[in-house]
Amino acid sequence: QVQLVESGGGLVQAGGSLRLSCAASGRTFSSYAMGWFRQAPGKEREFVATISWNDGSTYYADSVKDRFTISRDNAKITVYLQMNSLKPEDTAVYYCAAGRVAGIYRDEYNFWGQGTQVTVSS
Repeated sequence: QVQLVESGGGLVQAGGSLRLSCAASGRTFSSYAMGWFRQAPGKEREFVATISWNDGSTYYADSVKDRFTISRDNAKITVYLQMNSLKPEDTAVYYCAAGRVAGIYRDEYNFWGQGTQVTVSS
């Protein structure tokens, strides 16, 4: 079992930055791929970024590429999402997730956090 708790969300002006954190519990954290997803009101939950468990390779949605950076610290059992140049369309609840593969689909992840709200004002 892996339990995930996100933090770091908030209100920011367009062009600003936020760093989300996802603290995990469980001894096997380092063997899980970690992902970030987001869900805006009235929309489906969508993939944002993922990082593999072994070589740290990353993959991003086109909408956030070159603006967001995912990273992980296995010693602190935490994964981060650095978000720069934020846009109003980035407003959503952001969720972190753990799974066996660094995929882009929700059903590839077994464990989910409760989410943290990010609001970007124009």
